[in-house]
Amino acid sequence: MTGRTFQTPMGGIRYWVGRAGADRPWLALLPGLTADRRLFDKQIERFEGRYNCFVWDAPAHGASRPFELAFSMEDLTGWLHDILEREGADRLFLAGQSMGGYIAQAYVKRFPGTVRGFVSIDSAPLSRGYFSGWELALLRHAYWMYRPIPWGLLQKLGSTGTAQSPYGQGLMASMMAGYGPKEYCRLAAHGYKLLSLAVEAHGDWEPDCPVLLLCGEKDGAGSSRRYNRAWTKKTGFPLVWLAGAGHNSNMDAPGEVNRLMEAFIEENTA
Repeated sequence: MTGRTFQTPMGGIRYWVGRAGADRPWLALLPGLTADRRLFDKQIERFEGRYNCFVWDAPAHGASRPFELAFSMEDLTGWLHDILEREGADRLFLAGQSMGGYIAQAYVKRFPGTVRGFVSIDSAPLSRGYFSGWELALLRHAYWMYRPIPWGLLQKLGSTGTAQSPYGQGLMASMMAGYGPKEYCRLAAHGYKLLSLAVEAHGDWEPDCPVLLLCGEKDGAGSSRRYNRAWTKKTGFPLVWLAGAGHNSNMDAPGEVNRLMEAFIEENTA
């Protein structure tokens, strides 16, 4: 994978590209809130050389720092589109984990006809109708829920609360350790506020491309399991429960996630 930088007025975005050939589809991997590109290490191991692969450290994450915490969902999708256009990405599949899945949905709506398929990994619908008013209001005040928690305890909760496997917990702990406590809380709070505003702006639109929903059976982050049950019931999008996996199911059950992703891409590329 070749690392590159895309400059914006708020900071530089680091991303990585691996090319498999002009005849192969593109797979863009979008990590969740506070996670960096390493979240998808097991997917890169599997798909590099099979597909043209893209992964980024989202703005204000990982190597995409320093970065001003003033961006919106529209900024994120616009920058992502500009980067993918610069790289010549076509026949595009998006796979987003948690917050990455929300970004993917906003992207599909904003750039119709550019995405061949979307894989949601422990994410949830962006459509307004799934959320209550109090849930959206709570998202806007996450900083004061996070900040009083001692940093050591917050790191433990962040790793054990998102992953079930020793590999997943260790990697999440390593990613969290790259932030200081205030920086981590501000980043999380900005992300949740951004999500709340994006839901309000999104309306009740659903992705109009093929969709695959993946969710860990032991996903304990927020209401992911409840949202995914409602999502598949309303839309008919296929939902696969991943045995023994938590919120970062692509780290807890990489073999099964990779198998399902590959079958989905191949089915929608033929």
